[in-house]
Amino acid sequence: MELDDWVDEVSGATFVWYVKRLSGNDTQLTGGHQAGPYIPKALAFDLCPQFSDLSLKNPRSPVRLTVSPDGFATTANLIYYNNKFHENPSSGRDETRLTRLGGRDNPLLDTENTGALTVFAFSRTPPVQCQVWICRNPEQEAYLEDEFGPVEPSETILWSPSTNALIGEREPPRGSCSLSAEQIPGEWLVKFPSGLEVIQKAISLRPDFNRSVDDRLMRRRDCEYEVFKSVEHAFFFPKVTSGFESLEDFLAVAQSILQSRKSRAGKSLEYHAKSIFDEEGLVEGADYEYNPKIEGNKQPDFLFPTVANYNDGSFPSERLAVLAAKTTCKDRWRQVLNEADRVPIKHLLTLQEGVSLTQYREMQESGVRLVVPKGLHEKFPREIRAELLTLTDFIRQVRREAA
Repeated sequence: MELDDWVDEVSGATFVWYVKRLSGNDTQLTGGHQAGPYIPKALAFDLCPQFSDLSLKNPRSPVRLTVSPDGFATTANLIYYNNKFHENPSSGRDETRLTRLGGRDNPLLDTENTGALTVFAFSRTPPVQCQVWICRNPEQEAYLEDEFGPVEPSETILWSPSTNALIGEREPPRGSCSLSAEQIPGEWLVKFPSGLEVIQKAISLRPDFNRSVDDRLMRRRDCEYEVFKSVEHAFFFPKVTSGFESLEDFLAVAQSILQSRKSRAGKSLEYHAKSIFDEEGLVEGADYEYNPKIEGNKQPDFLFPTVANYNDGSFPSERLAVLAAKTTCKDRWRQVLNEADRVPIKHLLTLQEGVSLTQYREMQESGVRLVVPKGLHEKFPREIRAELLTLTDFIRQVRREAA
């Protein structure tokens, strides 16, 4: 089945999509014993109203599961682990998951699919059915993200394909970086802020200068998301609730929301990395260059130390470095291979929650070295964790090469 045909098949009014990127825990890449992918409780309770009866311990419902484009089919279980309300009130589970996936033949448990954008399309018409699409390449991911916006590692969304709308709370979750309407700069409510402006606000809320650069990066990314969601709600929600005079007006607002999300996601990791380089004493124009142009149209995210050094044939190539910043690296890592001819080993900063051993070895053989914040190392196979560079390691390395 082609992706556009699959989308048409699961876009009726009875369908709701649960969208995520498969993590190493989901595909059992890390060797854990997670029962199956987490499913939002609100969705599970909507599909299985009997779950609300807490007198039932760990209730479950069969789910007819099909996985495309492979064509795998099985009967899985949607289960509500609720022993928090039974024998373990202090430490028991209170979560819903999709289990009994049919073993390793199920593509959902194929470690090569770690990091893949995946859509679980549930039908609200009983009995419960779930049709899954696992993206095979960046083109398929782009096709879907044009519908519901970018999906980053650890992020999940619920989407109504019949209304082209996100399903969620009327108010965004409140966190330490969430902003009330009064805390949002007035000009941001007139013109939506740029991604850099949102990041600068997040840094002011979580400077974290006493933390490692790895912790700083991850905490600020979380903070940035909270700031963004606060502004998004304050900016767009009044437009939505005021109603629309035409379908074109509605689509224009929906497109603006998607565009703002794409804009934020596209440069976020680069902006955060640049801020940290500056804070750590690396001087732009002397120790590194951001988005420089080399060798015609090539433009790496970061070049160390400078274009002048790069263009100087007498400057040792082993003292040069390039760093690409991509929140997800599955398939996209190949994009960095030709970014700088003089640099044999390319570094790639990513937030993806694991890569398969096969893909990691292919990266190694192609001259790509992963830079992964320390807190994400446990998401990768044990066999390669010691080979991953932290962002702290990378900064130390470029300083040593510059000495």
